[in-house]
Parts: sequence; structure tokens; C-alpha cells
Amino acid sequence: MWKCLSKYVCIFLLLTLSGVFFLFRNISILEWKLDLCIWELCSNHSEGPTPLDHNQSCNHLGQGQERTPEEALEEHDLLESIACPELPPRSMSTPLEQTSDPAHSLFAVLPAVGGREWHVGDQLESLVIMKDFQGRPKSHGGDFLLARLHSPELGAGVAGQVLDHQNGTYSAIFLLLWEGSVQVEVTLVHPSEAVAVLRNLREERPNRVLYKSLFRGGLLSETTMCNLCLPTNQEPLCNYTDPHTGEPWYCYKPKQLLSCDTRINHFKAGYQKDLITDKEALLFQSGVNLKTRIQAKGSDSVTVLPKKKDKPEVESSHAKPAPVRTTPSGYYFQGSWQSLGDVVMRQFNDRTAITQCLKGKVVYMYGDSTVRQYYEFLTNFLPELKDFNLRSPVNAGPFMAVDIPHNILLKYRSHGPPITWTPLSISQLRYVANELDGLAGGSDTVVVISVWAHFSSFPVQVYIRRLRHIRRAVVRLLNRAPGTVVVVRSANLRAQSLKESLIVSDWFSVQLDGVIKAMFRGLNIKLVDAWEMTLAHHLPHNIHPHPPIIKNMINTILSHVCPVKN
Repeated sequence: MWKCLSKYVCIFLLLTLSGVFFLFRNISILEWKLDLCIWELCSNHSEGPTPLDHNQSCNHLGQGQERTPEEALEEHDLLESIACPELPPRSMSTPLEQTSDPAHSLFAVLPAVGGREWHVGDQLESLVIMKDFQGRPKSHGGDFLLARLHSPELGAGVAGQVLDHQNGTYSAIFLLLWEGSVQVEVTLVHPSEAVAVLRNLREERPNRVLYKSLFRGGLLSETTMCNLCLPTNQEPLCNYTDPHTGEPWYCYKPKQLLSCDTRINHFKAGYQKDLITDKEALLFQSGVNLKTRIQAKGSDSVTVLPKKKDKPEVESSHAKPAPVRTTPSGYYFQGSWQSLGDVVMRQFNDRTAITQCLKGKVVYMYGDSTVRQYYEFLTNFLPELKDFNLRSPVNAGPFMAVDIPHNILLKYRSHGPPITWTPLSISQLRYVANELDGLAGGSDTVVVISVWAHFSSFPVQVYIRRLRHIRRAVVRLLNRAPGTVVVVRSANLRAQSLKESLIVSDWFSVQLDGVIKAMFRGLNIKLVDAWEMTLAHHLPHNIHPHPPIIKNMINTILSHVCPVKN
């Protein structure tokens, strides 16, 4: 009997141990699935806000690699150049009826000097008068306006320059670049009172986009919050500052027995809620005061006649006396982008032309999804450019495509954090500056960079520092391989809602656009002016511009890679 009982005890112990083993294993699996569920839920539903804490780990804004005196002065000048005019304070004292209202505001096309006719090469000016919801003129500036001149029947359009006179009036200035009837369009993106809210959000809530990382070791796993700016007086931090560039990134240290070295991925975990009051939310109403057209008083159109024979060319027309001379980077005509810069535009309308241009070349694309669009366009348009399956996340990459017969290699890699995508392995979190330092470069190498879309929620100093590191790497690359073609893509306009405005407003983007253009000016790089290419086009604004715009951007890049000879 004892022998039999002993046998059953052994079986019981074996089953118990097996159950415990599978229980722990399933707990680990369930924790991982729970982390994924949390990520999926947070992608659609915001978490509760982190209480405003000025004791953030953001004292590193000016750190990283040491700045030279010239770079420190440059940063000061950049911040001055994008500084807001005096705006009303962010307070509950300004009722909605006293804020800028596009329905009551108006613009008028000013007559030509001496009442003469308009000709190609002239400069057209419209006066914008902002009024509040009670129809009273505004007495201060600070409204965020966009202006466009277009001819729908010609597929033509050009961005206008808006000047703030700081008294409630603005000038929208356009260069007349084609013949025919042209129409002025003025849009209020944000009233000045909304700009004041956004300015404070950027400085006070730099962590309003939530990031997380999963830590795992053995049977243990834990997810913690991560960001550039984390309150330092709550929990111990793991410091993931890049040793080469000095780019900072932090996560809260796991509370379990997991070290900082057990971090396995990075992902966006939603957005903070309750960033503004209900009264402030009234400043961001679609169709009311958010990206809404302003109507013209009188006609919004003029007829442009051919260029006068004795009139100087457009590029030398600065001789004409005028308070301000607008200089767009280009314009659309018959749906095609015409550059006014240092490149003669070519139209790569068929696969053969693109393939011949890229033959024997390696194209590296670094940045966010706005440059990934170029990779997707080329791999979809060129059938011989075959995707090489790297088993990468669909959105984040890295990706690689090869055209063996024509010796073309195309690569895409996302930039390092902050990056708001699906879970990324930390092994794939690479900084663009480090990647550029690993390139040999040469006349067979093309580099395309677009880094801006994930920096909207941070103070501008964060973006300046990132671009400074990238610029240093670009200079090093061009010094060792001067024949390398480096293309930098600027920011673009996007759709706006209340939620989007608080995180990725066009007001944030226009400042990043100004910074990237200024910081790469004077270098031997080529610029794709995505801001003007999306503003001048008739298609709706989108973070990922529509295919016709992307095609024109590709034509711009290829026109630099394979320029017209002589």
C-alpha cells in the first residue's frame, strides 16, 4: 500500500510542478499580451494627464555635445526669429466673442501702383483686417494666417507671405508668376488667443505625448513611461542618452527586479488628457476659428497680363521699390512644380526615366514617415525595385529594396526617439547623425533626410539640438565625400482638429520649418520645400501629402540627382 501511495504522491508532485511552471509561463505571456493591449488601447484612448511638474528632466535642452560660441549665437538668433509677438496672456479673462473671428474678418486686394495693370513679375498685395465675433477690429497681432494665390483652371498655385503689422491688420504678398485670372485665398489657422494657448502648452507640457518601453527578464516583465522630459522627483530614471550625439532619452526604472539593461522596445502610449480648459477649447472649433477661410471684401481675383518686355526677370526683380519682396521657392503650373531655386526642373513621368536616373546609385532615406512616403512611392512605381523582406514593422522599418539589373539600392530607416509608432525594438532606435557617420558617400550616393513631424510637442531647443547633430554629420559626410547628394525635406501642413492642434498644430510645424531651412542654409545640400509645396497645392493638407504632391517632390529630388547638363 505504501509503495502505491508513494507512486501517487510522485505523480501528484510532478503534476503540481508542471502546473506551477505553466502558470508562470502563462503569466509572462499574459503580461506581454496585456502590454500590447494597453498600447493598442492607449493609441485610441488617452491616459490621464501627468500633473504639471516643472521639476522635469528637461534641464538638458542645451546640452549634448558642447555648442561652439557660433552655435550658441545661432540658437539665440533662431529662437528670436520665431519668437511670438506680444500676445494676450493665457487666462480666462478673454471671452470668445473678443477673439479673432474669420467670419467677421475680411481681406481686400490692393490696387496696383498708379492704378495700372498687373503683369507677370509684379507683386500683388492684399490687406487683411481681423475682427472679433462682435465685428470689432482687433488691436493686436499674433493670428496665424496662411495665404495662397491660385488659378484652378491652370493647375497653378503659389504660397504667399504674410506680414503681421501688430495692430490687427496683415499684408498677404504674392509674386505674380503666370498669366491669366488669379485668385487670392487667406485662411485663419489659429486666432492669436489660440496661439497663446499653444505656446504655453509647448513650454509647460513637453510630455503631452506619452511613450513607454517594455522591460523583460526571465519570467518578469514591466512597462514604464519614457520621454525626453520626465519629472525627476517621482521615481528613479534609466538614462538612455546616446553616447555619440548626447541626445537624451529617459524611462522610469522598473519597480520589479529588472535592470535598465532589460529594456526591449519603445512605443507611443497615447496622449495626455485635459490639457486645456473647456473655455480654451472654444478657440479650436473646426469651421469656426480653426483653419477657416476669410472672405474677400470686393473681388478676390485679378487678371495678370504677360510680362513687359522692358521688365527685368523674376529673379532680378528686387530692383522694384517695395516695402517687402516675397521670394517663393517655387510654384505650380499645370500641376507641375516649377522651382525658382538653383535647379532646372525635370519631369520624370515614366519608369524608364527614373530608373536611368537612379542607375548605379545607393539611396539612403532617414527620418519620419514623410520621407518613408518617398520609399513607398518608388517601390510601388518601379516594378524592378524589389522589396527585400527584413521582417520589419510595417510603419517603422528598416526597409530595403534592390533593382539588381540596374544596380539600384534603396534603404529607409526611421530616426531615433522621440518616434510615435508601433513597438520598435531598441536595436532599431538609431540616430540619423550616427547613421550618416557610417556612410562612405560618393557620387553614387544619395541621402534624403526628413526629421520634424515627431518634434512638434517639444520646446524648439530640442529640435535645434537634433538638427545641430545631423548638420555636423552632414558636414563630415560632405567633407570626406563631396560628390554625395544630400537632400533635406522641410515640414509640411497637415489636417487640423482640436486634438491634433494641441499636439501637432501647423503653428508648431511652421516654426520647425523655419528652423530647418535656416540651419541648413549655406550648406551644399538640396532643399525640398514641403511647406510651400503643400500650401501652394489645391489638395487638402495632410501629414502625408497626396500622391500628386509626392510625385512633384520626387521630381525635385531627381532633378538634383540628375541635373540638366549645361
